[in-house]
Amino acid sequence: MTANSTVPDLADPRGTISDEALVELSRRTPERFGEIYDRYVSEIHAFLGRRLDRQAADDLTAEVFLAAFRKRETFDPGRGAVRPWLYGFAGNVIALHRRTEVRRLAALQRSAGAYDGQERGHEDGVVTRLDAVSAQGRLAAELRALSDGDRDVLLLSALGELSHEEVAKALDIPYGTVGSRLSRVRRKLRAALGGVNPLHGGSDG
Repeated sequence: MTANSTVPDLADPRGTISDEALVELSRRTPERFGEIYDRYVSEIHAFLGRRLDRQAADDLTAEVFLAAFRKRETFDPGRGAVRPWLYGFAGNVIALHRRTEVRRLAALQRSAGAYDGQERGHEDGVVTRLDAVSAQGRLAAELRALSDGDRDVLLLSALGELSHEEVAKALDIPYGTVGSRLSRVRRKLRAALGGVNPLHGGSDG
């Protein structure tokens, strides 16, 4: 493979240029990073909206992509794909606004009895899968009580729908840590919610 063939080799089998190739191209032609933005902006905005709120998502989505753009020289496709790489920046933004997330959980816990059936944030997104409004306040309380690391793993998996490997890349933690944290959190939430699995609904036997 010649140096000039590096970028074409990163295209997918259908001939569509890959995320990794676009990041590589953007190092020399910065405006190509706009194509990464176009591919993932809706997904990242939705994730931030569920973790924080819509106003915060509107304000902070650009910060995620600006941080990624500034760090594009350090992206290494050998260490993972672009999608979890972007979620890593989203996680950093959320960490800076952690108090907003905790306040939302506290507000949901207080207002669980007045739930109107509309999703308002990440906790609602998980709760609606339970189809049990009465569990909402308990779930909010349990999510609020989780450590930041456990909550991040749970919500990247449940809301971002990242695989264990992608969560590990996004949070820069070992693959095995993702599995152990998820198992611990699932056990804790099932116990609090009377045996209901908060990720998939129904009961875990």
